[in-house]
Amino acid sequence: MAQSVQRRAPWWARLAIAVGILLLVPAAVTVPSVAGVPRAVPAGPLNILLAGIDPRGTHVRPLADTIIVAHVPADRSGVYLFSLPRDLVVWIPPFTPTRTAGRYAKVNAAMALGSEVGVNRYDPAQGYELLATTVGQVTGLRFDAGAVINFGGFKRMVAALGGVRLTVDQDVVSEHLKPDGTRRDLLPGCRTGGDCLRPYTGPQKTYPKSTTPVRLRPWEALDFVRQRYGLPRSDYDRQRHQRQLLRAVAAQITDPARLMRVLTAIGDDLTFDGGGHDITDWLIALKDVDTTTVTTITLPGGPLFDGDRYLGERFDAGVTDFFAAVKEDRVARYLLGHPTLVDPVGRSR
Repeated sequence: MAQSVQRRAPWWARLAIAVGILLLVPAAVTVPSVAGVPRAVPAGPLNILLAGIDPRGTHVRPLADTIIVAHVPADRSGVYLFSLPRDLVVWIPPFTPTRTAGRYAKVNAAMALGSEVGVNRYDPAQGYELLATTVGQVTGLRFDAGAVINFGGFKRMVAALGGVRLTVDQDVVSEHLKPDGTRRDLLPGCRTGGDCLRPYTGPQKTYPKSTTPVRLRPWEALDFVRQRYGLPRSDYDRQRHQRQLLRAVAAQITDPARLMRVLTAIGDDLTFDGGGHDITDWLIALKDVDTTTVTTITLPGGPLFDGDRYLGERFDAGVTDFFAAVKEDRVARYLLGHPTLVDPVGRSR
């Protein structure tokens, strides 16, 4: 992964890489013309690492609450999206810029451990470097590009679209918000701080299972993809919902004018690493991707315990075979032999 990180990509293209929209935008959205000869993005298979963080300010260590890999095969025949659980226990290597020693920890901590740039000052761009290295060790993949987007930018993106339409595949109950979108009340014992795992009480916003798409407002969309409590497969269900929403957002960008509104709305809530290439190079390189075929994948795993103590999540042993298929650009063939990995509503064709 290139070490140079573009903090402020051209305004007209920030969102495209940040959430993988560029991979999914219909062909009707034309690529802006550029002067001169662009530097060629690698012609082979591409892997892009996308991370979502909670925007708590530059004085707070960022955690990567959402980690999604977008794989584009060399023939540009589609897009494959898969996630890493944020609580996946991994080896996080030493990181020289922050003088951080290597350790076993949850993968979302890599962003935090790599982000310190001063006393109480944290930079997601630097944190992304350690996250990409860590995820690369887990998967065996090299990332050609990547981005970090915060939750505020996500909400503005959905607002620019007038909401997002999504088929809700199971009943989801909000841990955080009331039906009107305000935050739920705190339990008495959690109002003065303390270690409260689930500190809320009172009425809850619900998202009932639907057979047809329903429109989620910006705050609903963000709340929906944050939920894991009460779901049969906890974080694995949440990961699936995040991938579904990503694809649903992309499907609504049907013309250049709408794309422009979305790109303007996201503002500076993006950190982009183009792997040594700028946004223009990426726009041109991905313009021929088959946007009608998007496959979302759930990788099998489960909880990791030390006796009765929960440590985090682990992948099943067979996941390494999937990562090998991604690295060798044979995902389509691998999924034919392992169809249960494809989300029930995870294929767009």
